[in-house]
Amino acid sequence: MTDAPPPAVVQRVLPASPSEVFAEWVDPEALAEWMCPCPAHATKVALDPRVGGRYRIDIEDSGEQFYVFGTYLEVAPPRLLRFSWVCSTWEDPAVESIVTVTLEPRGSTDTFMTIHHAQLPADHVENHEWGWAGIAEQLVTALELRRSAPPARPRRPGP
Repeated sequence: MTDAPPPAVVQRVLPASPSEVFAEWVDPEALAEWMCPCPAHATKVALDPRVGGRYRIDIEDSGEQFYVFGTYLEVAPPRLLRFSWVCSTWEDPAVESIVTVTLEPRGSTDTFMTIHHAQLPADHVENHEWGWAGIAEQLVTALELRRSAPPARPRRPGP
């Protein structure tokens, strides 16, 4: 019997409430802004964030096209998301890993986020830990920009 590889784990304090952070994870347009570690970027995001719903993220990285996809296993706003994760570049297409995102309030305005990615192929753990760390930093930047943006002006009714 072989030992399972350790999970990739990233923890980060985010400058937003758990509800705001959870919303980032389930909004395709928001997720597309920060989900892939630069220079990679999402070219298309489809999400159905409900238990049994599926997602797919098409990615371009230095000219290479690939995608990740999976199924939502737990959706408990605003504290927990758990979903399967399969990458089209993995050697064995039957390998399915599990990502768990937990969001805990930190103070009155922040969130402590943990990304726990288990059941990865052993040769992908380090790369995914690096990728999730970059993604967490990009999420911080996106949240800071949203927090500093002026509120949208209400539209005046036309004549």
